[in-house]
Amino acid sequence: MKKLLAIVSIAAFMTACGGNEEKTTTTGTDTTKMAPAADTTKMAPAMDTAKAAIDTAKKMMDTAKAKMDKAVDKMNDAKKEEKKK
Repeated sequence: MKKLLAIVSIAAFMTACGGNEEKTTTTGTDTTKMAPAADTTKMAPAMDTAKAAIDTAKKMMDTAKAKMDKAVDKMNDAKKEEKKK
């Protein structure tokens, strides 16, 4: 009885979910035409946010480079002092 109930429920599910689709067929399309341009007004806030993040990252990189340059200079000075001894 369980098998019969399972088969009936699967058949009902397949009948309910399948067969009611509208099939669309496409004919040949002209590939020489360009797609419409993207609407960049919707992307502007995201692009501004990304640009601000990039600018912040550049500033942080410049700061890190300056600190590393100072550290290298201090190490070179320490080497020179050690050689003098």
